[in-house]
Amino acid sequence: MSKTSLTRFAVLVVGAALCSAAAAQDYPNRPIKIIVPFSPGGAVDGPARVVAQELGKRLKQQVIIDNRPGAGATIGSGEVAKSPPDGYTLLLASQTNAISATLYPRLPFAPIDDFVGISLLGREPGVLVAHPGLPVKNLAELIAYAKQRSGQLNYASSGNGSGQHLFMAMFASMADLQMTHIPYRGSGQATTDLLAGTVPLAFPGTAGMIGHIKAGKLKPLAVSGVTRSPQLPDVPTLAESGIAGYSAYVWMGLLAPKGTPAAVIERLHRELKVLMASPEVKSHFAEAGIEIMSSTPAEMDGYFREERDRWARVIKDIGAKID
Repeated sequence: MSKTSLTRFAVLVVGAALCSAAAAQDYPNRPIKIIVPFSPGGAVDGPARVVAQELGKRLKQQVIIDNRPGAGATIGSGEVAKSPPDGYTLLLASQTNAISATLYPRLPFAPIDDFVGISLLGREPGVLVAHPGLPVKNLAELIAYAKQRSGQLNYASSGNGSGQHLFMAMFASMADLQMTHIPYRGSGQATTDLLAGTVPLAFPGTAGMIGHIKAGKLKPLAVSGVTRSPQLPDVPTLAESGIAGYSAYVWMGLLAPKGTPAAVIERLHRELKVLMASPEVKSHFAEAGIEIMSSTPAEMDGYFREERDRWARVIKDIGAKID
């Protein structure tokens, strides 16, 4: 490359950096959209709305939640991956995104590499719930009941490849059970049919189920975390109930398309760090049984990859497939 060409290249690089810095300094100057790749009312939808509301206050711009459910979170995630990397379209990611990276081998985007982390937000255990009409009172009775009816007991999930799907599939594998998966397009209809008794079992996140459990509309049989949920102190973990080594969480974090300016990522991370420590967010998360998990962008990236690798091992071990 000639000296003139090198000079032109350097000018272009410096110019691009200056434009990026200027854009970041002006950020945000219009509403921000957070795509939640799950249906309204799901485990991460409520917390996402609280975070969006508080983030909007801090940024002095409207932060809109846009639900785009379907196909193991890949529909909404794909939209964000293809969005301009300017900080105005973000993704509310969860363990479902990490699961989908293995279950969907031919996606038109890279579930990990097409994104950059902003921050982890929180995690909660799943809760294995049964309709009151199912004649079981605990996990041991459920296992015995299911073994007597191999392949006849149905369970609902928010979709193929969702956390709800894999949480239950992992339990069934570890307990040596054959159950039938009934996937829905999102948590809303799955919960409706679960409450109606159309499908007797599900393994959703705890936060969205506490109200139904307290109202006696659902029976909690076990939680998926390593310790009991503060919201459900009388409900044992799966490990306590005989499924040794079982542990899984519904987690959530915020991602941006790859190429988003570092200054924009840092601004969002800085504001999230403050708001996640605010009384409003801490109170809402604690009430829902969600453990706050603030992180740096690099830690978010690392956690996302660790979860991808963890669920890839689970998927291989249990032989889970898209139905």
